[in-house]
Amino acid sequence: SSTPFWDGVKEGKIMLQRCKECGTWLNPPRPMCPKCRSQESEWVPSSGKGRIYSFVVYREAPHPAFKVPYAAVLVELEEGPRFVSNMADVPPEEIEIGMPVEVTFDQVADDLILPKFRRAG
Repeated sequence: SSTPFWDGVKEGKIMLQRCKECGTWLNPPRPMCPKCRSQESEWVPSSGKGRIYSFVVYREAPHPAFKVPYAAVLVELEEGPRFVSNMADVPPEEIEIGMPVEVTFDQVADDLILPKFRRAG
C-alpha cells in the first residue's frame, strides 16, 4: 500500500519503503523485497534532495487543465530511488540533467498535495 507515502506528503516528507532485511529500496512500494524475498519492510523519510536524472517537455496538453509547455522530471534522490514528478517555478528550458533539486509540496486542491521539485540552493 502507498498510504504511508501519502501520509508523509501531508506532513511535508517523501517517505520511501526499504527492506528491513537487506536495506534494498522498494520503489515502487511492494509487499516483498525483489532481492532477498523478505516481507519485512519499513517506511523512512528521504532527504527530499536529489538531481535531475532525465526529463521530457510536453508541448501539447492532454487536457485543458495542463498548461503547456510543462516538464515531467525523473529525479534520482540522494538515497538512490528515482521519482517521477514535476518542477515548481523552473521553466522547462532551464531544466538540465544533473541539476540539483529539492522537494517542495504543492497544494493543488483542498484534498490533494503533490510533491514537486525546485532548484536546490
